[in-house]
Amino acid sequence: MFEVKPLQHPLHAIVEVPGSKSITNRALLLAALADGRSELQNVLFSDDSRYFMKGLQTLGFQLEVDETAKMVRVAGKAGTVPAASEVIDLFVGNAGTAARFLTAFVTLGHGNYRIDGIQRMRERPIQDLIDSLRRMGVDIASEMGTGCPPVLVKANGLIGGHTVIPGNRSSQYLSAMLLTAPYAEQDVIIDIEGELLSAPYLDMTIRMMEQFGVTVERTGNQRFAVPAGQIYRAREYTIEPDASSASYFLAAPAIAAGKVRVNHLTADSLQGDARFASLLEKMGCQVTWGADYIEVERRVGQTLSGIDVDLNEMSDTAMTLAAVAPFASTPTTIRNIGHIRIKETDRIHAIVTELRKLGVQVEEWEDGLRIEPARDIQPAVIDTYDDHRMAMAFSLVGLQAQNIKIAQPECVSKTFPNYFDVFIEMCNQ
Repeated sequence: MFEVKPLQHPLHAIVEVPGSKSITNRALLLAALADGRSELQNVLFSDDSRYFMKGLQTLGFQLEVDETAKMVRVAGKAGTVPAASEVIDLFVGNAGTAARFLTAFVTLGHGNYRIDGIQRMRERPIQDLIDSLRRMGVDIASEMGTGCPPVLVKANGLIGGHTVIPGNRSSQYLSAMLLTAPYAEQDVIIDIEGELLSAPYLDMTIRMMEQFGVTVERTGNQRFAVPAGQIYRAREYTIEPDASSASYFLAAPAIAAGKVRVNHLTADSLQGDARFASLLEKMGCQVTWGADYIEVERRVGQTLSGIDVDLNEMSDTAMTLAAVAPFASTPTTIRNIGHIRIKETDRIHAIVTELRKLGVQVEEWEDGLRIEPARDIQPAVIDTYDDHRMAMAFSLVGLQAQNIKIAQPECVSKTFPNYFDVFIEMCNQ
């Protein structure tokens, strides 16, 4: 249990957040696929990234890991996965990125691979990725027939060719196939059915592939083509701070007044979630987009207004915005985030449940919610559902409300193990 102590003064803090989870796991995979030894700097060391590193090591890749220096050296194998004479089990916990990326990655190998995780992972869909890989000649199945892990891949190299995938459930399926595609025997052409979800994460994937030397031919958000015969080049690569993690600190002055600066995150970020600061600007905060930082300020007495926003493209910040919303003077509506119901928990339901516990009026529908201003926040123990983002986001409420406690705060280890240390440091600056 972590009890948040309400602030007695406006914030005035400079914060350093750890490396991006999304970029870390993409960089690890790109380095493993590259020809030669890559050095990755500012690596995130968390549950999710450790599962990914362990998966690569289980597959036979050499990783030189220095957590103190936040550095990992990866000996890439130029698109090959060591052969497996027996079934290789890859345990990914509840790390969705690791589950999806490793599923596509092992199709380059020759042997049998099983990707599995905790019970919640066995409830998270992956059938769309399975079906799409089958269209490219992969022998792959949901082992229990549920459309979820464990996934069994009987690999004999990736043929490639044309495939389709729905765009409205997880962009990670498409990212997983794109990252692996350069080493298919044939060109890979992927058509998207329907609207593409979380497009900024796709942009991140493609930009990182380019940084490692591979070109993706793109027709809007409807077709992606990767010519065969391309090779990722090993390189030194520095990982940006995590923009989703930064959102909690940038949101803090919106609730408590004052200013907070997050270093080394800019408007040029690979991460779409860096634009969360622009939502705070619409609510009435002042935002400074510096050359090597983003800073948010709300002056004491300045009114915070609610907003109506389609948050599809940066849905990981939905909980952050939901924590700010009760402190606004008008309602806040968050739309087009139905896919977050299949994340670490049903995040829409979790947000609504915990806000109501605080005495906040909330209207819930399938893909969004509307949050009313709250004159008084009720004391509460916030349940976190083993979801790191619930713990981090709802800690913000306690900056201005009395007797807010966060249950199972250790769940932040998934992406930000020392979050509460940094949070306390921010409050004490």
